[in-house]
Amino acid sequence: MSWFNTKDLRSSIYALLSVGVRRTTPKDDHELSRTEAIRQAMLGMVELDGSERAEKLARRIRYADLEALWFMRGELMGMMARSHGEVAARERLDTLSSLFEDLLPSGLRSRPSPLNRDYRNSRPHSDES
Repeated sequence: MSWFNTKDLRSSIYALLSVGVRRTTPKDDHELSRTEAIRQAMLGMVELDGSERAEKLARRIRYADLEALWFMRGELMGMMARSHGEVAARERLDTLSSLFEDLLPSGLRSRPSPLNRDYRNSRPHSDES
């Protein structure tokens, strides 16, 4: 049965059963200005690289909504880590991530990372001797 494509059927079923709560437009002027501040911060970080890949990322950042900007942080982190080192990139990304506070649904917020110094210091130390 070549006319029966299970991938399309599965996608259709998932689309029917999914709960879509994605909001693509900002609620108010304050949220719009905060989104624009995030966009400018990300563009400032991208400009530090100057490569063709950075230009493509900058183009995507200019036209992205808030949730798309959130997901571009990983690509931005990788690009900055290659040119400035992982520690410097992580520090800049932590600052950027704090700008997203109270703008995203709870499912899109950062989780504590064992790579983060503050997280490691908050964990009880095990005395393994």
